[in-house]
This record gives sequence, structure tokens and C-alpha cells, in this order.
Amino acid sequence: MRKLATAVVAAGLFFGGMGVAMADSTHKLVMTTPGVAFIGTYQWQPTTKVPSGLHVKGKLRDESKNDGHNVYLRTKVEGYQWGHLKGVQKKHIKVDKVFYDGAVLKTKKVRMHACIDRGSLRPDHCSPEQLFSRK
Repeated sequence: MRKLATAVVAAGLFFGGMGVAMADSTHKLVMTTPGVAFIGTYQWQPTTKVPSGLHVKGKLRDESKNDGHNVYLRTKVEGYQWGHLKGVQKKHIKVDKVFYDGAVLKTKKVRMHACIDRGSLRPDHCSPEQLFSRK
């Protein structure tokens, strides 16, 4: 009888863990506009992991190498100002970053898009903004 109870508890923990892994699975992320592309993945980290936020991995690429403009990821965590993750002109960079709010245990919303820095006189050109919301 004890072996059966142990097997039932072990199976429950195994399938419960699978549900958590499925809930926090990795999703494909593609943001493009003429001149810049970000191709990678994103995943919401569980609240048990510090920092608990949106984990983004991928490559930020300058698609128009001869235009003289830099590229960047523009990000906004709920309650904070817009931030920039700068790229390198004529190259691509690897991105592996967690966007989070240090004041709370569970970050719920992050906005992001890929942009071209066209200087101070002309407005930057960005991909459509994507909103990532934790369920």
C-alpha cells in the first residue's frame, strides 16, 4: 500500500512539473522592419527564479549595412520609462536579457520593438510594438 501511495505522489509531482514547464515554454519572436530585424525566442520566467521577468534571446541584426544607421531594441517594463538595448552598425549582436521590474515579485507586462536610429533630425523607424503579458 505504501508503494502505491509513493507511486501516486511521484506521478502527481511529475505531471504537475510538466504543466509548469509547459506554461513557461519558449515562444518564437520575430520583429522586422526595413533595415532592422530581431529573430529569437522569449519566455516568461517563473516567480521562483530571480529576476522573474521576460527572458529574451536572439540576434539583433542591421539589415541595411550601408545606410549609416545604428539599430536597437526599444523596451518598456510596466511602470518604467522606455529603455534601449543598442546594436552595432553593420553587424549583428546576440541578445540574452531578462526584462523585469525589481520592485515586484512578478513582472506582468513588457513592450518591445526593433528600431533604426536615424539621427536627431529624422524620427527613428521601428517595427510594430509588441506587448507581452503574463497570464
